[in-house]
Amino acid sequence: MTQTPIQSITTILVIAAVTFLIRSLPFIIFRSNKPIPPYILYLGKVLPYAVIGMLVVYCLKSTNVLAYPYGLPELITVVVIILVHKWKHNMLLSVGGGTALYMFLVQCLFA
Repeated sequence: MTQTPIQSITTILVIAAVTFLIRSLPFIIFRSNKPIPPYILYLGKVLPYAVIGMLVVYCLKSTNVLAYPYGLPELITVVVIILVHKWKHNMLLSVGGGTALYMFLVQCLFA
């Protein structure tokens, strides 16, 4: 079933509105002069690392190290991401560059 342009635009607007609401809700809830609860501060410190760890596990879980290319694209990409992040301390550069490198490796070198 194809969508009309009006349905596509409506879908995008609804998704954008819900995303904006979800992202702004913590600021709306905690906008008073009361201090931020300690558990919220704790989650703000640990969740980014937990999410990155979960993404690494998810991305590498189906890597077959017993068949060609023996996980080499994944290994090369992980090493480069770590080195770039240690060098520049820029998450966008690390993840974006790692994604581009992995796509290049699997589509050009290990195809």
